[in-house]
Amino acid sequence: MLKKYLTVAGYSESEITIQKSRFITYTKRTETEEEAQAFIQEIKKKHPSANHNCSAYMIGEHDLIQKANDDGEPSGTAGVPMLEVLKKQGLKDTTVVVTRYFGGIKLGGGGLIRAYGKSVTEGLKAAGVVERSLNRIMMSKMDYTWLGKVENEVRSSKYPLKDIHYLDEVSVETYVKEDDVDAFTEWMTELTNGQAVIKQGDMVYREQIVTE
Repeated sequence: MLKKYLTVAGYSESEITIQKSRFITYTKRTETEEEAQAFIQEIKKKHPSANHNCSAYMIGEHDLIQKANDDGEPSGTAGVPMLEVLKKQGLKDTTVVVTRYFGGIKLGGGGLIRAYGKSVTEGLKAAGVVERSLNRIMMSKMDYTWLGKVENEVRSSKYPLKDIHYLDEVSVETYVKEDDVDAFTEWMTELTNGQAVIKQGDMVYREQIVTE
């Protein structure tokens, strides 16, 4: 598992007009090629009368799955420039579809490359980009008398608060990077004078917005 990577925050739609042609960009996070293909087909069904539904996607930790489709535009003028935008921004598990309704004015090869590239750039802005970083969930169980102090200290620390469970005792869950697990355990132990029971939980990805 990668320690961190960039992907889109979620689904989005955006539209620009260039020389009377409409370019509608659809963006979605897709973690498998099957999800990517299903999304592309969904957009094609949504716009059966469009002149083109061009697409590109990057899938997998090491970008092993990369596909670009010009869908009838001159070869290399749509899918490839769309894919290049994803590569340039370092995005993984991302699919983009650009639907074009021809406005009657030909853009030429260079014009199409710029138009599809710009469409994807705008689409990614609409979707937002997040950084997913791998963290260990650390669970610190303690008596309620420690909660106020611990919660305040956690909120002002580098360890993001995930959740608080109010049971017979209170359990505070935090996100901790794997390299910091020992340091966190020592810190929490000192903070609670050794009164907290600290356990390691699952490894999960935490998302932080990079752009909106």
